Amino acid sequence: MKRAYFTAGVVSALLALAACGQKTETQAEAPTAPAEPAAAPAATDSMAGMNMASAEAAKTAKATGTVTAVDAADGAITIDHGPIPEANWPAMTMAFKAAPALTQGLKAGDKVAFDLKLENGGGEVTAISKQ
Repeated sequence: MKRAYFTAGVVSALLALAACGQKTETQAEAPTAPAEPAAAPAATDSMAGMNMASAEAAKTAKATGTVTAVDAADGAITIDHGPIPEANWPAMTMAFKAAPALTQGLKAGDKVAFDLKLENGGGEVTAISKQ
């Protein structure tokens, strides 16, 4: 079903692009009426109503590393982590957002495995455990 929606979207985009370059003189001079929104396809599967942009934004990754700092007041944890292929990140040390409840009991030097929600070039720790 995803393939059908994707194909329909690509075809619509190509038709819209083709139509942009083919205005006639009469079309250019004629006043345009506001376009009415197209009807959405009928919901027939579990993907119905799902915004594809939010599906992309919900990318996740798993990684391991060593805690270098915990700032529960700011809701951040700094981790020296290995490469994270899902984010295209090499090994590095960086700070991540993290709920204070997740960082309780962690301190610099702890080896951890953690899950990230990747968004806007950064990440937020959604789960973490000592190794």
